[in-house]
Amino acid sequence: MSEEVKEEKKTEDVMAATVHSASDPVVSAKTLLEAGCHFGHRVSRWNPAMRQYIYGKRNNLHIIDLNKTASQMQVAYQALKDIVSKGGKVLFVGTKAYAQKAIQEEAVRSGSFYVAHRWLGGTLTNFHTVSKRIALLRTLEQEELNGEWEKLSKKEAADKAKLKAKLSQNLEGIKEIRVLPQALVVVDPKTEHNAVAEARQLHIPVFALGDTNTDPSVIDYLVPANDDGEASIRIIVGLFADAVVEGKGGEPLYAYKDATAASGTMADMLKGLDPNEQTKAIRAKLHDDAIAMRKKARRGNHPKKFIKRNFRRPEGDKKPEDDNASAPKADTAATPASEVAPTPAEKKGE
Repeated sequence: MSEEVKEEKKTEDVMAATVHSASDPVVSAKTLLEAGCHFGHRVSRWNPAMRQYIYGKRNNLHIIDLNKTASQMQVAYQALKDIVSKGGKVLFVGTKAYAQKAIQEEAVRSGSFYVAHRWLGGTLTNFHTVSKRIALLRTLEQEELNGEWEKLSKKEAADKAKLKAKLSQNLEGIKEIRVLPQALVVVDPKTEHNAVAEARQLHIPVFALGDTNTDPSVIDYLVPANDDGEASIRIIVGLFADAVVEGKGGEPLYAYKDATAASGTMADMLKGLDPNEQTKAIRAKLHDDAIAMRKKARRGNHPKKFIKRNFRRPEGDKKPEDDNASAPKADTAATPASEVAPTPAEKKGE
């Protein structure tokens, strides 16, 4: 057998290993369990619409049914891969502290755009204006690269550097974007509600990692899982990134690695967990929920500002007391003292 035939056969074997059927399990419930994806929010913070994805309660926390999470991930993975295989671009969004690193790294790995610091209002719906700010950022970067700032005064150069740093912080992940993305991947759609609302307005499909306080009606492809744990966010975002990579013909990093693992029931899987590790995770989740609830309480206790408006009552529209006020008042000062009725005390004295 010639060397060319061997190389061709080797290439075919590699392709056979990387192409997967739509029915192949993307991830097992056991892998999700090990990443802590099963922890929901406090029972009091749930959205009743998420009832179908909840297995039960433990230590005042809802427990997510990871068999359903794996099933939802299967559907979302295939849908996202299909969009990318047709040339679609994906925008990853996650501005929470726990999600920023995973969003940035997985978006870069998959060759996608990302927003990891702050969602600027109108990023999608006012894309024309955002494109101008991106163009300004590229101009500033080019000026700095060409040494044009060295010709400016210190103050002017400092102002340009400050503006560049601000723009770079918000636009670094989308500065190469030219057209609107064809899909949005979001971590915690409740936090990123502005991004979700803009995507829905433009009919861009939304793929989201959502906890038990999520409203599933605003998400096209929801993957119910813990959105406050770094390991949980990493595995779900990594699977979304794998869908993009596989859609481009690459090799996934997280998906299909445990295709032969048995899913099992949630009760059996929970029994095999380390109690100490579970206690730590539960305490961390309760702590995060307590902070979120305090912030919400502080925002809700702000007194409403009174706005004085000039309001003129239409003619003919009078209050009942207005008629009494317009009637002439009795002149008590002109009444003689002898005609004034005596008080009960005066009568008693008589």
